[in-house]
Parts: sequence; C-alpha cells; structure tokens
Amino acid sequence: MIYLDLFWCFAKIGLIGFGGGYAILPIIQDFTVTQHEWLTQQEFIDLVTISQVTPGPIFLKMATFVGCKEAGMLGGIVATFGAITPSFILIVLLSMLYYRYRKLTFVKDMLRFLRPAVVGLIATATVFILALVLFGQRALALNQVDTFGIGLLLISLVLLRTTKINFIMLILLGGVAGVLWHLMA
Repeated sequence: MIYLDLFWCFAKIGLIGFGGGYAILPIIQDFTVTQHEWLTQQEFIDLVTISQVTPGPIFLKMATFVGCKEAGMLGGIVATFGAITPSFILIVLLSMLYYRYRKLTFVKDMLRFLRPAVVGLIATATVFILALVLFGQRALALNQVDTFGIGLLLISLVLLRTTKINFIMLILLGGVAGVLWHLMA
C-alpha cells in the first residue's frame, strides 16, 4: 500500500536524519531514488534546487512533493505527516529530559560533542550536492565536467566575497543565468 510506504519511508528518514535538511540529503536520496525509485536522479537534483528558493524546511518540501507525485494530495499529506511525526515525538521527550537534566556535565558534554558532528554532516551533504550538480549521473571524468556550472559557482563566490550582493538576489540571478544558458544551448 503506497500510503503506508510513504509514511514509513519518511518517518524512518525523520527518525534517523540528524543535522537538518542539508545533512540528511544523502539519506533522502538513498530512500527516494535508490531504494523506492520514486524519483530519478535528475528529479532529485531539481527538487533540491527548487527547495532552495522556496520557504520552509527542505525535508518537508521533499516529502510533500514525493507523496503528491506518487499518490496525489493524500499521498503528500501522509508523507509529510510521516516526516514530522518522529521529530514531534522526539522533541517532546527530549524537551522534558533536557529541562530536568540540563545542568549535568554529561548533558553539556554531549551537546558540545554533537556540534562538530552536525557540521561534518552538513559538509558531506554540500560535497554530495556539488558533485551532483557539476557531474550529474556521469562518471567523474574531467572531460564531462559542467563548465558552465563551475563558472557560475566561481562568479557567485567572487560576488559574495567582493560585493554586498544579497544572497537571494544571487540565487535568482543564478537561476536566470541557468535558464538562459540552457535556452541558448
């Protein structure tokens, strides 16, 4: 039954996906592209891109999109509910525990340990998305690199470092440049 599959898939991701949306992108990709084949690799990349320019948590947008794609509006609701249920239950339980034990050294040390682990997860997701954008599904061969994508990345980095351009404007300009590039190609 597709509704149960959607709920359970996104509940599992929500349960094991620590570190936020960017850190769990490889997990989402594994479940939705590799295991269930609900998305193609290109659809996944496009969905990540669209999720960047729309408000809200990336994981919930992805769950809703996949659910709607596979089983209509009800599928979107079920997948989204599956995505938020583990977090809701965990945050209620952890809030009660934190409030009670927040002054213990063990709790302070555990939180101090988790910070660099989350940074590592986000860095891994960044490298993963960068590789997907620049190389796509092709082999990682230098002759198959998306030179336009690398050029756009370098221009964006230079603009961010040397001007006071708003990052939202930079995202919009990058989107326009990508559309124009592919229309001319």
